[in-house]
Amino acid sequence: MGLLNGKVALITGAARGIGKAIALKYASEGADIAFTDLVIDDLAQKTVDEIAAFGHKVQAYASNAANFDETHDVVAKVVADFGKIDILVNNAGITKDGLMLKMTEQQWDAVLAVNLKSAFNFIHAVIPAMMRNKGGSIINMSSVVGVHGNAAQANYAASKAGLIALAKSIGQEMGRKGIRANAIAPGFIETAMTQALPEDVRKEWMERIPLRRGGTPEDIADVATFLASDMSSYVSGQVIQVDGGMNM
Repeated sequence: MGLLNGKVALITGAARGIGKAIALKYASEGADIAFTDLVIDDLAQKTVDEIAAFGHKVQAYASNAANFDETHDVVAKVVADFGKIDILVNNAGITKDGLMLKMTEQQWDAVLAVNLKSAFNFIHAVIPAMMRNKGGSIINMSSVVGVHGNAAQANYAASKAGLIALAKSIGQEMGRKGIRANAIAPGFIETAMTQALPEDVRKEWMERIPLRRGGTPEDIADVATFLASDMSSYVSGQVIQVDGGMNM
């Protein structure tokens, strides 16, 4: 069933991990895909090839999501190449963890720029195109630590909490234009980053999850598909936690 037939999705940071899973799921549901990453390397090209196998248009764009001017240039290219943008997924993100007393200004600034400012940049650039379409869906990729915080991740948690407030604010501002904005808050998701954690850390996480397993990027992609589709046409300003019940 093509839940996204005829739609164009723009996904940031989608060469790998959760962003890639969302791009593949969207393509499987009929969407044309534009995605960005810092560089379009062999890994990104492999993602392009996998998306193209679904028979839909796909284009990758090199972009520093934290750069306001670059972001606006990329969005203009996407509109020129695809004709419109129906869905924006703000997925680009980094971590630079550390206890507050040892955290540097550079660690703080880098995470806030990539994780939060990038979402502002893309939303600012995309909204005019969505207004011309008389609608659209914006999805911010937050985190459970953006809901309840986490020691040694003050910068990351603050950025992810900001994405929630940003989605709620845009939902209020743009609802009258038919533009919805929501956030997804993943919990412990099995990615290359989490698989590299020490076993004792992984065990501690698992003991906090009622479903007793980590999530998969596909679990997140399923929820992102719901929020992008017309099935969620009356859902805006919400935060959906996909965490196996960890943060009830």
